[in-house]
Amino acid sequence: MDALMAALVAAAFAQVGDRTAWLAAILSDRHRRPGLVIAMATLAILAASGLAATLGAVIGPKLAPNAQQLMLAVAMLLQGGGAFFPAKCPDRLDRWKIGAVATALLGLFILAFGDGVQFIVLTLAARTPVPALAAIGATIGSLVVVVPAALMGEAAWLRLPLKPIRIAIGGLFLIFGLILALGALRLV
Repeated sequence: MDALMAALVAAAFAQVGDRTAWLAAILSDRHRRPGLVIAMATLAILAASGLAATLGAVIGPKLAPNAQQLMLAVAMLLQGGGAFFPAKCPDRLDRWKIGAVATALLGLFILAFGDGVQFIVLTLAARTPVPALAAIGATIGSLVVVVPAALMGEAAWLRLPLKPIRIAIGGLFLIFGLILALGALRLV
């Protein structure tokens, strides 16, 4: 259960102001079908998180507990550091002529899979006896942000104070990452 909650909270925080939610807002506006975009986002994020959790399940048993904790610390530090850089507008996928369902599914999967959240999912899955909980938690946590973005649309989403929120969240990731790293190195 720890992996589920940790992944849920980490993913929810990490997705604020991220490109996955932004693309969901763009696609929702374009296709005028937020329900479809939310459904495809759910599948895309679950697939990306499932792949990360599977890799974590493979790697985890090969690592000592301190190494697992240090890997999670690095994931948190990278996510925190990345939050200080402004999110660039995702490719609007205007030239994709594969239909609303395939465009939303594949476009969101590509963004979700390349997202820092997946490294956190991988590291959480490596530390738990039930790696699927990390994937489920990350999916739910990501949807906490992606669903409102898709329902709001791009203009309303971009009116939110995303930059200061990202910076505050980035600071939290850095603090927790540093604490985990110091603990893993037995310096605290």
